This record gives sequence, C-alpha cells and structure tokens, in this order.
Amino acid sequence: MSAVTDRLPTFPWDKLEPYKATAAAHPDGIVDLSVGTPVDPVPELIQRALVAAADSPGYPTVWGTVALRDALTGWVERRLGARGVAHTNVLPVVGSKELVAWLPTQLGLGPGDQVAYPRLAYPTYEVGARLARAEPVAYDDPLADLDPARVKLLWLNSPSNPTGRVLAKDELIRIVAWAREHGVLVFSDECYLELGWEAEPVSVLHPDVCGGTFEGIVAVHSLSKRSNLAGYRAAFLAGDAGVLGDLLEIRKHGGMMTPAPVQAATVAALGDDTHVAEQRERYAARRAALRGALEAHGFRIEHSEASLYLWVTRDEPCWETVGYLAGLGILAAPGDFYGPAGDRFVRVAFTATDERVAAAVKRLGG
Repeated sequence: MSAVTDRLPTFPWDKLEPYKATAAAHPDGIVDLSVGTPVDPVPELIQRALVAAADSPGYPTVWGTVALRDALTGWVERRLGARGVAHTNVLPVVGSKELVAWLPTQLGLGPGDQVAYPRLAYPTYEVGARLARAEPVAYDDPLADLDPARVKLLWLNSPSNPTGRVLAKDELIRIVAWAREHGVLVFSDECYLELGWEAEPVSVLHPDVCGGTFEGIVAVHSLSKRSNLAGYRAAFLAGDAGVLGDLLEIRKHGGMMTPAPVQAATVAALGDDTHVAEQRERYAARRAALRGALEAHGFRIEHSEASLYLWVTRDEPCWETVGYLAGLGILAAPGDFYGPAGDRFVRVAFTATDERVAAAVKRLGG
C-alpha cells in the first residue's frame, strides 16, 4: 500500500481546510465556491427512471443495455455532430474521474511511457500516470513541447477545468493530425462541452476535426454537470472502436459496471434537452452575478469562456487570494491545485445556490 501512496501527491483539498474554517466563521455562513459540485435537484424525469429500475437484482453488464447504447450513440450524433456512431464506438464508465485515474493502467502503460496533459489541468490526469508508473508530462502546446516517440497518451481538455478555455476547431484539427501522424492516442475530456458561454466548444468527434474516422481518438463525457448527476456516477466514452473494445474486455474482468438503475437514468437524461437548457439558465445567471461582482471588486478574469468556473486573479500569490476571500466568508480553490502555472489565480465555481451566490455578491460589494 505505501508503495502506491508514495507515488501520489498530497491530496490537495486537505490543504484548504483551515481556510474553510475561516470562511465558515462568517456571521452569515460560508459561501463555498471551491468545489464544482451540483447543488440543484436531479430532474424529476431522471429520478423517475432511476426509481422505475430500482428492482434490479441481477448483475448489470459493463457495456450496458441496448437501450443505453442506443441513447449514447444517438446523443453523440445529435449533440456532437459525429457520424456513423455504432455501439462499438461507445462505452459507459462509472463516473469520469474513475476513468481518468485508471485509464493509463488499463491501457497497459508503465515505466518509460509518457502521459501528457495541459499545463493547467485537472489533477487526476497526473494521478493516473503515477498510478501506472508512467511519466506525467505537462504541455502548453503538444506539438512544440512533447516528444511523440515517448508520449503514449495525450489528454486534451476543452472546455478546460480550471480555466474554462475552449480549444478552437482549427487547433483541434492540428493536434489530432499530429497525434495520428505519430501514433499518439488522444483522449479528449469534454465533460463541460454543453456549458459554453462565450465560445461554442467543438468535440474531437466532429467530422471537421476527425475527418470522419474515430481512429486514435476517444471523447470523455459526463452527466454530472449537465444533468446534476454527480451522485449517480454516470459517464461514458465515445470514439475508436478498437480502443474501446480493449477497455471493455479489461473492465469486464475488473467488474467496472454502471449500476442498472443508473443506466436507466442515463437513458432518460440523454433523451431530454429541456432540463439541460433550464440548468444552463441557472448557471448563466449565477455566472453573470459573480463575474460582475468580482470584476467590480478589482479582480481580473482570464479565459472562463466555458465550464462552471471563473479563473480569477488579483496578481498576487493564490493562497493570499484564498485567504482574503475566506475573510469575506467565501471559499475558492487555489490555482496551484491545477499546476504551478496557476499560482497567481483562484478558481471560483458558480455551482452554489442562488441564495449563496447572492450572499457572495453582497460581500464583494455588489
């Protein structure tokens, strides 16, 4: 056990506890904008589907029901613009974090292999590399910064967590072409794709990007944010049938099964766009309120054109900003959680309730 944990960084959120205590001491209570966890209700049609499938005494399958695979392929074609998506091009997973953490191991990567991810990134990309004993490598521009002879897995993340940055279609085309030329497998984390505000995110599975073939590319999608299903652990992969076929066999052996009621809930969620539009409206209002208050208070916001976060700075060390906001009863995530390049930023989530967002705005002088 110790040999594994010794390979991992300190769990970052533990370092935030003293600041959380400070923020919680505010007379009107804490406004926790540090973790992007949904707070709004699970839509009723999804709850009904879950309950209707509650009598599920048998084992579910790793590949999912036919109805689930139909829902996944239909959504990928309808929402991402992909063409020719078959059941072999989709695979449900038990939440996207599980997939990110264990993907390098399931791909058979190890010492001497490199796993590359953006300079500012979700920490689990690095964790996944370390669990597999592979070498984690951060990049600004994969074509300029990486050795394609050593990189076996290239993570893209658009829209980005934490910055909200969206990669333009031309940039995706350039990266996919380079990766294919050098035999580098691309996994694109697109979990925030339906939350574009000032840019329209594009999937690597769009024909303009992939050229009509999914060879060497896989997209990762989650229902946690768009449908408030973080507690359900509902996510899926779409793309290269060969890669997904291998992962399916491995995950069968590992018993990595999405529970049957969650599969039924996923079918309902992907078949309804109304609840997604309603949730977007809630987030848009919270985003506008927080953005205006932060800017009026003297903060500068970079990127943030998509996702559920504002990437914010006062041009000072991030922990000073975290401490300052904690003094106002507001908890934000320090930018260095996402890499050294974020050491003068904080990530502000707009996933709190309307009442808590209004409290934050008031404390910022709005």
